[in-house]
Amino acid sequence: MLAQAVEHLIKNIVDFPDDVSVKSHENPRGELLRVRVNPEDIGRVIGRSGRTANAIRTVVQALSDHKVRVDIMDVRR
Repeated sequence: MLAQAVEHLIKNIVDFPDDVSVKSHENPRGELLRVRVNPEDIGRVIGRSGRTANAIRTVVQALSDHKVRVDIMDVRR
């Protein structure tokens, strides 16, 4: 559910929504959501001084009942 919510949020703010993918991984520290976007969209997703990325992380924490980390990467990695 969280991965789908993050994917929906990010697809609506990028120029290349087809390049967005969100994968969920469980680790001992909690859940990890890996978000991949087109390299041209990375600045849009992170935002000025990381404000957009922090807002996305805040929404994810509000939706979740456990610890969730959100990593944002471009598709080259």
